[in-house]
Amino acid sequence: MGSPRTFRAAVLSAVKHDYVARGMASHPRFELVVVADDPHVPAWAHERNQQFADANHIPYVRDVERALHDFGAEVAIVSPEAKRHVDLSVRAALAGKHVVQDKPLSTSRSEAERLVEAIARTRVKFLMWNRNFVPAVRQARRQIESGAVGQVRAVHIDFYFAKDAGVPKGSRAPGYPPLDWHAHQIAAHVDGADGGLGKEPMGELAIEGIYPLGYLDMLTGAAVRRVFARATAHFHQLYADNGIEDLASLTLEMEGGVLGSVALGRIGLASHPSGGQIKVRVLGSEGAMVLNESCPEVGIYYRNQPAPEARQRRVANDNDFCLAENFAQAIDCDGDTIMNARTSLAIFATVEAALESSRCGQPVSVR
Repeated sequence: MGSPRTFRAAVLSAVKHDYVARGMASHPRFELVVVADDPHVPAWAHERNQQFADANHIPYVRDVERALHDFGAEVAIVSPEAKRHVDLSVRAALAGKHVVQDKPLSTSRSEAERLVEAIARTRVKFLMWNRNFVPAVRQARRQIESGAVGQVRAVHIDFYFAKDAGVPKGSRAPGYPPLDWHAHQIAAHVDGADGGLGKEPMGELAIEGIYPLGYLDMLTGAAVRRVFARATAHFHQLYADNGIEDLASLTLEMEGGVLGSVALGRIGLASHPSGGQIKVRVLGSEGAMVLNESCPEVGIYYRNQPAPEARQRRVANDNDFCLAENFAQAIDCDGDTIMNARTSLAIFATVEAALESSRCGQPVSVR
C-alpha cells in the first residue's frame, strides 16, 4: 500500500490570517503551490501576499482563476478581508476545489447562504478554521462521550483574550475625530491584533464567537434555538467610536433542554499573563467538570522579560495538524469535517441573533 497522496493547495489571499495556510502546511499531506488574489485589491494587500509567497518560495499570481486552474491545486485556502471570504470560497468551490476558510463565515446572511448552497451543489469539502482540536477540548469531549458527567445539562464558556485594540476607552480628549476602523486594522496586522480586517467594523461576537460556539456544538451536539445577549464597548476606544462590542455575554436555549452561556471579550494585553482566560464548565446529570482551554501549559519567567511576552506557553497543542488531518480524511473517505459549511452557518445565525438581541434587549430566536 502506497503513501497517502499529497494535496496541492492554492492560498487565495493571505492578507488576514496567514496562520490558516501555515497551519495546513504543517501537515505533510498539504503542499502550498501558489498564492493568488484579484488584481484590483489595494497595494498593501498585494504586498502582504507577495511577502507570504516569498517566505514560502512559491509564486504570487494576481489572477485567482488562473491560479486555481494552472497550478494543479485541489484545495483552496481562503483568508482575505472578512467581506471577501464568501466570494473567494464560492469561486474556488465552483472550480471544483475543496475549501479551507478563515473565520468568520461571512459578513451577511445572504452571502453565508450562498456559500452553503455552492458547497452543497459542488459537493466539495469545506472546513472552517477553528480550535475544536485543542487538547483540553478534545479531552472534554472524550469524557462526555464516556459518560463521566452523565447527560449534559448546561455548558458555560469564558472566552476572554488579552489583546489590545489601540488606546483604552475614555483616553482620548473630547472632540477628537473617531478612530478609523480600517486604518487601525491594517496597521494592527503586523503583530496579529487585527481582528476583523476590512472596512466594515466587526465586534468580537462576529470575530471570535465561532470559537466558543464551536466548542458548544462539539461538546453537546445541540442546536441553539434562542439567545439573549448583552454587548458593549467596555475596553477600547476603537470599538466605542465604531459602535461595536469588545465585551459580550450570551444565554442560549438549546435543543433537548440544554442551556448554554458564553462570556467573551477582547480585554486588553495587561489583563492576563498568557493571552487570556478561556475556560469551559460542563454540568451533567451525574457530575461536572471544569477545563482550562490553554492546558497543558508551562510557565516561563526570567529577569528583564519583555512585558508583552506570554508567561504561560501552550504545549502539546496539535490543533493545526489535527484540523488538516480531519480535512484530508474528509476528502479521502468522502466524509464530513469537524466544522462544515452548515455548522458554520448555524454559528453565524446564532451570532446574528445575539447581535439583534443586544440591540433590542429581548431574547431572539435563531433562524
